[in-house]
Amino acid sequence: MESKLTLKLNDNSIARAKEYVAQKKISLSSIVENFFDGLTLNKKSSDFEYSTLVNELAGVIQLDENYDYRADYTSYLEDKYE
Repeated sequence: MESKLTLKLNDNSIARAKEYVAQKKISLSSIVENFFDGLTLNKKSSDFEYSTLVNELAGVIQLDENYDYRADYTSYLEDKYE
């Protein structure tokens, strides 16, 4: 069964959404429905899934096993704020 839903959104958000669905040739309703399904179906509230793009990019960069993320980020921040 389908029901009607009224949403209040910012005019700019609506315009961007309409442009997006026109380019993708899908309905705005299907985007909203897919979003809600993604939030609620077969998931625990603490579950988090990365987007398809992020999953595709996982493992692209190979770093040494001993790579120190904290030291590298600290160095970056020190250089940035000198």
